[in-house]
Amino acid sequence: MNVIGSRSSVTGWLLGGLLLALSLLSVRLGRLPPPLSWIRRRRKKPVRVYMDGCFDMMHYGHCNALRQARALGDQLVVGVVSDDEITANKGPPVTPLHERMIMVGAVKWVDEVIPNAPYAITEEFMNKLFTEYNIDYIIHGDDPCLLPDGTDAYALAKKAGRYKQIKRTEGVSSTDIVGRMLLCVRERSFGGSHNHSSLQRQFSHGHNQKVDDVGSGSGTRVSHFLPTSRRIVQFSNGKGPGPDAHIVYIDGAFDLFHAGHVEILRLARELGDFLLVGIHTDQTISATRGAHRPIMNLHERSLSVLACRYVDEVIIGAPWEVSKDMIMTFNISLVVHGTIAENMDFLKKESNPYAVPMAMGIYKKLESPLDITTSTIIKRIVSNHEAYQKRNEKKEASERRYYENKSFVSGD
Repeated sequence: MNVIGSRSSVTGWLLGGLLLALSLLSVRLGRLPPPLSWIRRRRKKPVRVYMDGCFDMMHYGHCNALRQARALGDQLVVGVVSDDEITANKGPPVTPLHERMIMVGAVKWVDEVIPNAPYAITEEFMNKLFTEYNIDYIIHGDDPCLLPDGTDAYALAKKAGRYKQIKRTEGVSSTDIVGRMLLCVRERSFGGSHNHSSLQRQFSHGHNQKVDDVGSGSGTRVSHFLPTSRRIVQFSNGKGPGPDAHIVYIDGAFDLFHAGHVEILRLARELGDFLLVGIHTDQTISATRGAHRPIMNLHERSLSVLACRYVDEVIIGAPWEVSKDMIMTFNISLVVHGTIAENMDFLKKESNPYAVPMAMGIYKKLESPLDITTSTIIKRIVSNHEAYQKRNEKKEASERRYYENKSFVSGD
């Protein structure tokens, strides 16, 4: 019995070794797929994740989604949906594709951008993602993304087992922002001196003012953005300037953060080693640009700027005037300002906010690459008011359902 058992053991060992050798040979010849864990050990292949979207009027909610998606892999590839696809599925976009490409490409968690991505992931496009772009997982938020026929836009990715979900960022959406601007237009048309404070001041302070109270029949939902220190830390670089760094300073409202902002920040960053951005308070903006500004409150604007890859640090609530004390405190080497801005009248006034850096010889005017301001974005909404109103009415129904059925979803 012992001899037979011993022989059986030897025979089994030899057969096992033979099978292992044949398996390895088959892997080399490409006949059998190697185990995934074996591939990762051999190639140390980075995990590539894909996320798509319209990214129209890009805001900090989009940026936070991209941050979460990037955390699920080593490289993030982002698909930006074409203008035609957005129009067919949601209504006309406010910002055209080339501007949306600039915005997405400037987010510091994005590694690659694919233009003209389809709104719905077809089997053909999904296979292209897996084979040509080497995508491992497709990412989307926990809010449902339905096609006009009611089907799930990510059904194929889920079926393939290559889908991962992230948590939606509460308190903001493109629909909400368009709604804020539409309310501004209506408030102005009714006259600016209501008994209520201006709509934008209500937005900025997070008041739960019902839309019916201001005479509008629309169901546009007022944002309930709840800023936390954790979110600011997540968006921050967490690094200060070096001892010999050439620090460049630029300030502004950065309301409805757009491609024009991104491009001037890019130019400013190229002039030094560290870019410090001052973001003005809601009160300062209201005083200099009108009671209906800003559209986005201070913390919302700060997060959008912090997400930009060209920005190293921000001053949340920067002073209107750049003083010598401020220049010394932050060791600022150069103060810059673009040629395209909402209000260039400061140069003609006695209280020029850049008088000190000008006198010190450290002020530089930069030629703005794009002729876009926050007013440009608002005018696009106003000029096509009816189309955007219809678009919002369609989206508001799904937004309402989301909040009515909302439950806790883990994530950050």
